Formats: sequence, C-alpha cells, structure tokens
Amino acid sequence: MKFLVNHGLLPLTSIFIEPAKVLFLNNAINHGVLTPLGVQQSLDQGKSILFLLEANPGPGLGILLAYMLFGRGAAKASAPGAAIIHFLGGIHEIYFPYVLMRPLLILAAIAGGMTGIATLAVTGAGLVAPAAPGSIIAVLAQTSRDSYLGVILSVLLAATASFLVASVIMKTTKHSDEADLGDATARMEAMKGKKSSVSSHLTGAGAAAGAAAGHGGVAVLAGPVRNIVFACDAGMGSSAMGASVLRNKIKAAGFPDVKVTNASIASLSDTYDVVVTHQDLTERARPATSSAVHYSVDNFMSSPRYDEIVEPGPREQHR
Repeated sequence: MKFLVNHGLLPLTSIFIEPAKVLFLNNAINHGVLTPLGVQQSLDQGKSILFLLEANPGPGLGILLAYMLFGRGAAKASAPGAAIIHFLGGIHEIYFPYVLMRPLLILAAIAGGMTGIATLAVTGAGLVAPAAPGSIIAVLAQTSRDSYLGVILSVLLAATASFLVASVIMKTTKHSDEADLGDATARMEAMKGKKSSVSSHLTGAGAAAGAAAGHGGVAVLAGPVRNIVFACDAGMGSSAMGASVLRNKIKAAGFPDVKVTNASIASLSDTYDVVVTHQDLTERARPATSSAVHYSVDNFMSSPRYDEIVEPGPREQHR
C-alpha cells in the first residue's frame, strides 16, 4: 500500500482498499497508512487526496443502485433505504452484505474506487482533513475550497463506474438473489466481531420505515400470528396457489395451527394478522386491513418474502 502511494499509483490502491473494507480491515489501512500520510500532506499542501481513498461513498452507492434496479426479493426491497443510510449517513458497512451475497460485486467496488481516485488525481482535488463518517455531507464539509468540483465528480463518477460494472455482473451471472440477506449480515457481523449498527435495517426491524417510504416494507406486529390471508382481485387462482405454498412452508416449520386462507380484495376485513398481496394491489388492501402486517410480492408461486414470514416464527412475527 505504501509503495503504491509513494510511487503515484493511487488508483491501484482500490484493489486493496475495497476488499479490505468488506473484510473490516479498513481501519488498519486508514489509521495505519492513509491518515498519517494524509495529515502530513495536508500540512504541507493544504489538502490531501489520501483522505478520500477509502471514504468515497460512490462505490457503495453504485452497488446499491444496481440492486435497486436488478436485484430481487428482500435485497431489492431494502436497497433504497440502505442507499440513504450509506450515502447520507456515511455508514458504509450497510452495503457489505450485498457484496457478500454476490462476491463478484467486489469488482464493481474496485472499479468505482479506482475511477474516483483517478478523478481526484486528474483534478488535483483533496480534503483538508479525514471525513468521518464517510457521508457525502462529511466529505463536502472537509473539501478544500478549490476542490469542490473535483470531489463531487469523483463521487459521481465512482458511483457511475460501480453501478455499470455491478449491473453487468447482476444481469449476466446466474444468481437468484433469494439468498438470505440476514445470513449475509450475520457473516458481516462475524467478521466485524460484534453486532452491526445497521443490522436491524437489513434483517427487517426497519421494515416499518420501509413501508412508510413505499418500498414494500411492513409494520411491526405485536403478539402471535394466527391467521394469514392471500388476497387478489378475484380471491381465486393465483392467491389460492400462493396460500397453498405458504401453508406448506408454515407446516414444515412446525406451526400447523396457523391458518392460511385466500380471499378477494373486496371481501377483506380487519380480522387478519398478516395480509399477502401482489405488489400492485397492496395499497388497495391496506385500508380494509389497517392493523395487519402487509407483505407485497411479485410472484405468488415463488417469493423470497415467504421465507421472511416463516423465518422469525409465526408466533412472534415482526417481518
């Protein structure tokens, strides 16, 4: 790393920095190498490019944008909220599980990092001090007066490069995206050695906020789940098949007493604990079943949302 920094090969540092971030080795790189060198450079020159080698939020944003467009299931549904937390909150670790689910996406992060660093080098831009946390707000607050254009371009171009590479990977590789985001989050926490500050968003406790934002999240349900209804326009066909699929999953999970039925949207009443609808019909179902937890799906026969319903156990369903 020091060799690359000292020999003007800064874009290549992304080959080490981006994988290190996902493996939670970024602090060693930041505090052990980049920050000390950056502080000295800032004292000498009034700014340093080194402060933004790791803190640039562009690479992670590009990956999350790709999930928003080309992802599936819970990963796609949670990506918009994760992007806000990452870009505005500066909590980069929120995108790590998305990379862990599709390890090839580390190439997108590297491409974004290299693009951002190259942009900074070409424009001669830099920060006057470390940006912590690595949000766009903190980055702009620490930007040198003569570097705003270069820094903003570095973030935008990094996000663009990361998005383009991630999009190609997601569209050309076979992956169902039905891998459990909770499992990926657990692996991230295992590497980190403690619970992640953003794990609640990824594993579902932040669902109520997602629902309010219109991303298919659900509200928190207090108490046991005893009845679940699948609702469609006619209350037959697709909803009946979906109810059958989920009924078998719930029985296999050891909850034979949970009742799963199907009905038409028009016949719904506020007597259900969980309501499952096609994503285009959810808003029609909400007024009549305001106290229920709502799940939106795009395919009644095969949806990762069914695992989200069963996984916590219908006795204490929270998402």
